[in-house]
Amino acid sequence: MLTPAAIRQLAAYNRGMNDKLYQAAASLPDDVLHADRGAFFGSLFGTLSHIVVGDTVWLRRFATLPYGAEVLQPVRLWPQPVALDARPAANLAELAALRQQLDSLIEQWAATLDERVLAQDLAYQAMRGDACVKALGGVLLHFFNHQTHHRGQASTLLSQAGVDVGVTDLLMWLPDVAASSD
Repeated sequence: MLTPAAIRQLAAYNRGMNDKLYQAAASLPDDVLHADRGAFFGSLFGTLSHIVVGDTVWLRRFATLPYGAEVLQPVRLWPQPVALDARPAANLAELAALRQQLDSLIEQWAATLDERVLAQDLAYQAMRGDACVKALGGVLLHFFNHQTHHRGQASTLLSQAGVDVGVTDLLMWLPDVAASSD
């Protein structure tokens, strides 16, 4: 099970990696950002849009929890995405602004989580309308893994466009632990 500390670390990692990706994407012309490269969501812009859509959908669901979701209330005012390939912004600058807002909310919410919240189940309606109930800890694993999965695709699309985003491994975000001397 995820611990509150691990969730806070994953939230910080997500923000840092998203900042790197958006900075790299900003170096590309619009035609390259929107070129269909055969990725799940076509283009780099489509892939970045999908991550925003996915996070919006999940954060709106997390905002329904009885504990710790007060900081997520702003996202409940956002329109509910109607499709996973929706384009929530007209251009990269607008998408980057949404991404920054989401990352801020994710970090703020992560700071409120404790074992009591993590022990909850999350009841929600899937995009196709199916009723679901899943353990929140497992859903959070999916939430963070989903971002990482699609950021991997985005970094590949950037690499294909000649842009190196640098190291993307979570390992680089983990602090070194001093070896204990016995």
